[in-house]
Amino acid sequence: MNAAHKRMVISVALLASALTASDCGRSALLPDLLDYGAGAGAIDAASGDASTADGAHDGGSSGASSSSGSSSGPGASSSGSSSSSGGSSSGSSGVTEPPSCAPGGDGLTNCGAMKEDCCASLDVEAGTFYRTYMNAGNGPTAEGDPATVSTVLLDKYPTTVGRFRQFVKAWNGGEGFVPIAGSGKHAELNDGRGLSNSASPGTYEPGWVTSDDGNVAPSDANLTTCGGYSTWTALAGARENLPINCVNWYEAYAFCIWDGGFLPSEAEWEYAAAGGVQQLEYPWGSTAPGSSDQYAIYGCLYPDGTSVCTGVANIAPVGTAVLGAGLWGQLDLVGNVGPWILDAYAAYVDPCVDCAYLASSVSRVCRGGDFSDPSNLSPWVRGNHPASDRMNYQGFRCARAP
Repeated sequence: MNAAHKRMVISVALLASALTASDCGRSALLPDLLDYGAGAGAIDAASGDASTADGAHDGGSSGASSSSGSSSGPGASSSGSSSSSGGSSSGSSGVTEPPSCAPGGDGLTNCGAMKEDCCASLDVEAGTFYRTYMNAGNGPTAEGDPATVSTVLLDKYPTTVGRFRQFVKAWNGGEGFVPIAGSGKHAELNDGRGLSNSASPGTYEPGWVTSDDGNVAPSDANLTTCGGYSTWTALAGARENLPINCVNWYEAYAFCIWDGGFLPSEAEWEYAAAGGVQQLEYPWGSTAPGSSDQYAIYGCLYPDGTSVCTGVANIAPVGTAVLGAGLWGQLDLVGNVGPWILDAYAAYVDPCVDCAYLASSVSRVCRGGDFSDPSNLSPWVRGNHPASDRMNYQGFRCARAP
């Protein structure tokens, strides 16, 4: 196993935590200055399905449609097959660099404290855990909804502006890359059929649906609808190492397909963030996140600790919170920008063995808190938004076949 795939195992104790019900893992007590658009969200804490309409802190409105171009484009994903990345830092043979990092440069090959490959992807080892739990300091409690997850690669960093810029070039205003129908599956599972579909027992992951082609529209205009909080710039500049935000769910999914992977399922993401069977309070363990940006970027404490939300300056380069690594080494699992998840939002369905809830619902799961949320950094917190929403606090990271 190459260096980019080695586990980072962190021994931790557990500490009590307070959960604030929120939208997409966000507090309801944030300043109105973040209000750029509308989006109906919902959240359940631990096991409940109590929904709360929000949208007060969304960045921008639903994404505009564009005509879909041909289905040609660079990268192995254009054929619908998945490939692992592993990161170029390993230098091992047989590992293909994802197209988003292949050119090299800012936001591609200089991420985190080590200035490493931004496409590094780390093993999350198989296991079974409880998707519903809470942690009050003496270990997980209120456990329910068990899930079994197979080994999967999960990108070490959220997708950067620099990496997403390569996808925008490939998309080429709608004249270039469009995902092939059925691509983006976890093809290593169930004899190529992908994840088990909890929304329709006995069926499997459908992959990309061509009717969604027109929802992929990462234009300069759409990517900057989050106003002063948009990380995207029309030309490459000083923000290439920031996480991309203001992308809708369709664009996140299409990017991961183009880049040789897929969006992680909700079970996969939570399993990684919870430390697997340890079911931790925070991805890094029990230490309170504090106010010095070491564990998570949250509460607008970045960059100066004032808790004043001013704009894109409150969003940190990926990997800034160097002590916040999860059990398998991923950074920024919570805080900064939260990730879009593959699943449609619904109450958990049991049992779950390599499952995802894949109904055609327009509401998709989002997780992980964000740069402005003063709380909700615990792995069990769930939220959702319409798939077309563009939000200043929403980004994504990809998963890949091991």
